[in-house]
Amino acid sequence: MKWMNYRFVLFLIAFIAGVALSLPSFLHLKEGPKITLGLDLQGGLHMLLGVDTKKAVESKIKSVASAIKYYAEDNDILIDELRVTPEGVTFKLLDNDDASKIEKFLQEQKGLEVKKEGLTYTVTFTPQEIESIKEYAIKQAVDTIRNRLDQFGLAEPTVAKQGKDKILVELPGIKTAEQEQRVRKLIAKAAHLQLMAVDEERQARVNQMTPEEAAEYGDVILKDRHGRKYLIKEIPILDGSMITDARVAFDQNNQPVINFTLNSQGAKIFGDFTAKNVGKRLAVVLDNVIYSAPVIRERIGGGNGQISGGFTVEEAHDVAIALRSGALLAPVYMEEKRSVGPSLGADSIKASMIALLSGFVLVVLFMIVYYGIAGIIADIALIANLFLIIGIMALFGATLTLPGMAGIVLTVGMAVDANVIINERIRELLRQGVSIRKAIEQGYKNAMSAILDANITTLIAAIVLYAYGTGPIKGFAITMSIGILASMLTAIVGTHGIYEALIEKIERSKNLNLWFGIKV
Repeated sequence: MKWMNYRFVLFLIAFIAGVALSLPSFLHLKEGPKITLGLDLQGGLHMLLGVDTKKAVESKIKSVASAIKYYAEDNDILIDELRVTPEGVTFKLLDNDDASKIEKFLQEQKGLEVKKEGLTYTVTFTPQEIESIKEYAIKQAVDTIRNRLDQFGLAEPTVAKQGKDKILVELPGIKTAEQEQRVRKLIAKAAHLQLMAVDEERQARVNQMTPEEAAEYGDVILKDRHGRKYLIKEIPILDGSMITDARVAFDQNNQPVINFTLNSQGAKIFGDFTAKNVGKRLAVVLDNVIYSAPVIRERIGGGNGQISGGFTVEEAHDVAIALRSGALLAPVYMEEKRSVGPSLGADSIKASMIALLSGFVLVVLFMIVYYGIAGIIADIALIANLFLIIGIMALFGATLTLPGMAGIVLTVGMAVDANVIINERIRELLRQGVSIRKAIEQGYKNAMSAILDANITTLIAAIVLYAYGTGPIKGFAITMSIGILASMLTAIVGTHGIYEALIEKIERSKNLNLWFGIKV
């Protein structure tokens, strides 16, 4: 067992682990970790979405109106004619003694312009605040869509801002029309939950009322899922921004419902409103559709509520995801859509495999011809390196894209480069007459600084690419990073361990041309 050493043992363990983790991907086994192929390799859905930022400003205006209404009620300030317009909020103060309190509250709100005529206030956003709301709406849409798709279970979807107000979405593995339709509905769903008061005084004549007449009373006409009309107070009691959680549950009839939880502010507003409105109805409105309008029997504390309305399990699951990930401040709409077929992905895989195999074969042959058995040892390390890259990516469920395969091809060259440096250092020492054992030890020692410098700088570049890149760039960075770390193990530790295991045989042979490709 003289040939055994810790470097060789580490190399063997890494090699076997790499092969074991790679086999499920290569053999398409049902069990075991497997690499997920990206959009460009397995096909999927490519979408370019636009964002209606004007709606975000209108939604924010309603939030300001809700805040004014709640503050006034909570502080016993009498206001009237509270109206929401596309430009802002107007209201009339009934008692001039309350002016200082309401004006102090408005001054504390960020980005508002307040105009006062007598006791009538007009509240609008500053131009800077409007631009800030629009920019935030786009950023929030990107984060929300990405969060929804992650919770949906899709493997590494690409969601990124493109241009000023566009969002790029790429979804690998979407192959059927049903999958596509479900994902598109999930992405586009505003998931804007509002708890709104029913106008009990005028509800009886809602069917004879026009939207314009309803607006005169500060109301809107909304329908439930069965087409029944309700007259609803336009300014909501609270909205989905105060939701902290939403989960699917089942009621006493075993029908899917969605239980939601409010934050502390929402819970207080909800509790105060229900306490003051016992016997009246509260409408649960999701994306301007009334799902239920139960009568308030008592004060509802704890900040918990429920949405019911004939959901399927799948619908309830998707709505809960949308509520958990947050409402879209601005609606998104489809600007461009195309499906990438599996056949195109197969062509990409074929072309990439040709490039990878041809590059690999040429490198292997060059190393054998130029370095002899030392080249074969380097090639063994290279094979181990490839298995380790595939195995580690499969273990962590990483997605392999076309740029990722390019990263593997590049890693092949970099992994061999380390052994080229080491072999050249060994050959230099052997030409100087240094003993084989000492030449190998000194060769590794002398080559180490150059190899470490090259690998560390490349690793830093890969980390930066991953941190600031998107989609395919991240895939390239991941394969590069794994390849660099794997090559440090195989090309440095592994080959050194093989030389230590074979050193006695090399010394007995004394055939430096056979072992290292040189004539001394």
